[in-house]
Amino acid sequence: MSAQPSNRELATLGGGCFWCTEAVFEQVIGVDKVESGYTGGATLNPTYRQICNGDTGHAEVVQVTFDPSVISFREILEIFFATHDPTTLNRQGADSGTQYRSAVFFHSLEQKQSAETLIADLNARKIWDRPIVTEVTPLPIFYRAEDYHQGYFRLNPTQNYCGYVIAPKVAKSRKQFASKTRS
Repeated sequence: MSAQPSNRELATLGGGCFWCTEAVFEQVIGVDKVESGYTGGATLNPTYRQICNGDTGHAEVVQVTFDPSVISFREILEIFFATHDPTTLNRQGADSGTQYRSAVFFHSLEQKQSAETLIADLNARKIWDRPIVTEVTPLPIFYRAEDYHQGYFRLNPTQNYCGYVIAPKVAKSRKQFASKTRS
């Protein structure tokens, strides 16, 4: 695992399929790197096949390296909550299972407090018809996913899942957060 520059922060987020979440954050100004991976389970060094079976306890996540002088953790979270459904337990669209849960795996108490405050604010504003069920928990171990998962949407834009599921999410994010996305 390579060290991040001291003026960078990490956010580890589970918003369903990591290909979708990765594609959204690769577009964000102030984000240096997005890696797809797994966390939150019991199996050491899990594989994608094990994760897909849903019996390891891991969530598909992205680990976002960002420059907090350009984009704050709260802004990262605002994009995260706007680009998936945080009110469905262990499900995003047609994907179901604990590996697709909505989760913020925090790296510091400040991140924990920021996530909890934003969730309370979003619930109070009744953005969704149901309450947010996003898990907020400390990051245990992040396992980087296999190489073929990295940059999946960018490298496979004509694949059916990319066209029907990921592309609309990216387009929605680019429109909603136009001032925060690369042109």
